[in-house]
Amino acid sequence: MSNFQGIWVALVTPFRNGEIDFTSLDRLLGKLLEDGVAGFVVCGTTGEAAALSQVEQLAVLDAVLQRVPAERVIMGLAGNQLSALLDLQREIQRRPLAGLLVPAPYYIRPSQAGLEHFFTTLADAAEVPLVLYDIPYRTGIRIERDTLRRIVSHPNIQAIKDCAGDAETTMTLIAEGLVQVLAGEDTQIFNTLCLGGAGAISASAHIRADLYVRMQQCVAGGDLQGARQLHYQLLPWMQAAFAEANPSAIKAALALQGLIGEEPRAPLLPCTEATRERLREVLARLKC
Repeated sequence: MSNFQGIWVALVTPFRNGEIDFTSLDRLLGKLLEDGVAGFVVCGTTGEAAALSQVEQLAVLDAVLQRVPAERVIMGLAGNQLSALLDLQREIQRRPLAGLLVPAPYYIRPSQAGLEHFFTTLADAAEVPLVLYDIPYRTGIRIERDTLRRIVSHPNIQAIKDCAGDAETTMTLIAEGLVQVLAGEDTQIFNTLCLGGAGAISASAHIRADLYVRMQQCVAGGDLQGARQLHYQLLPWMQAAFAEANPSAIKAALALQGLIGEEPRAPLLPCTEATRERLREVLARLKC
């Protein structure tokens, strides 16, 4: 059984001249491993998976697995054609992994029964644990609380990335203990940890990941005052990180640190100079 506790970074995919920049990817992984993160989500939203071909997605996964132990790697599995997803799932599962991050099928907006069938079918075929990705503002469909409770009762679904913005659902899932609850909205990491959540899958944790890790450790050790101070220290950066479409601002911040280039893949564009200047100010206060 995988353990999804701690701070997982929703990993960007660096590009150079339109191609995947594997050298920068390796450099970034090294820095984040030094900062003590629990692991990485590869080819999720922040990794621009929707703009990558299947061949490219698998190439990024293989590159990460060359550097990172398998038990610290989650792979994104997103789409709206179930048979194609099952094929991709089988291909991904040829590799050792901690798990697969699976959102609801986007654009289609199925019924609640359709959502339950979708996740149950993938869970039945899973050879590694699934992390359900509940993010209705991207998929266009809300998973109702009772539906969600039935879905996560499947033994192959072991965690949830919680981006639904429903505090009662978050507390219900934590209290019932059927899955590990991971904050997916970065400004909610502190709240979720204090409520008893297992950790977070965070895009903004690319920057000062050491402080995110320390915040999680403070909560686990009962030092809520220390964790609260870290939360408010990180909050201006968390807000700036999503000033433009994710991951444009995060890539710009990483570029300011010399870790990767800031290039996203169209239709995403590099962030504006105004945002870049805001990032410089925020990062200076974080002593990056």
